[in-house]
Amino acid sequence: MLDVIRVSCAAFLLAGTAMCAPCEAGEGARQGAHEFSAKVTKTVEMDYLLYLPPEYGETDEDVPLMLFLHGMGERGDDLEKVKKHGPPKLIDAGKDFPFIVVSPQCPRWSWWPTEVKALDALLDKICEEYRVDEGRVYLTGLSMGGYGTWALAEHSPDRFAAIAPICGGHPEPEKLKKIAHLPVWAFHGAQDPVVPVEQSKKIIEVLEEAGGDPKLTIYPDAAHDSWTKTYENPDLYDWLLQHRRASGLESSENDTD
Repeated sequence: MLDVIRVSCAAFLLAGTAMCAPCEAGEGARQGAHEFSAKVTKTVEMDYLLYLPPEYGETDEDVPLMLFLHGMGERGDDLEKVKKHGPPKLIDAGKDFPFIVVSPQCPRWSWWPTEVKALDALLDKICEEYRVDEGRVYLTGLSMGGYGTWALAEHSPDRFAAIAPICGGHPEPEKLKKIAHLPVWAFHGAQDPVVPVEQSKKIIEVLEEAGGDPKLTIYPDAAHDSWTKTYENPDLYDWLLQHRRASGLESSENDTD
């Protein structure tokens, strides 16, 4: 079965009650110091494209999943924009994939690194509603989506079997030491004027120093668009499918951020 649909999801991330404790003020003081602590309930909504491979539904076998994060120019509320680049573009042109492909759309005034909890909730929803092989969930994205790929892997370091960030970066590369165990194949254009290639080089260096074995492909003549050649290369998808997550899924409730 082959299908591309538009749906939306909402998820509750945190719930609790607020506490406000007064502190004693000094004698004669007009303002006193107080402490406030609360857990806030947050509803997240996100539209996304969903692709099911042709063989989905023919057996009871679970299917790998690939989450694709688009670039900054595709934000908003028009899902047709998400088909501009990457796997959604190829699917729209008739290409089949051996994955369930989930392609969400980032809200207009946001960017992927701030949407990691929403993305985690979206994956929870998909895994509940479809036959997903949770040991083979893959993550990739381009430009802003490359940043989002690094950020989501940092947020949920035990969720993915492998990641493929393209022309992305991270503001604090040292934080990515926690994903040194994760198979990584990063891509970047040597002539990129938007996101300098040094961003990927620094992250790869951090991962190697932490004991990881990441791959980095640098296209010597490419500028910012290092994604077209990457997503048209079947070796990427073959490489992803070689990897299976070794341990069970860690609950997002264990995250501390």
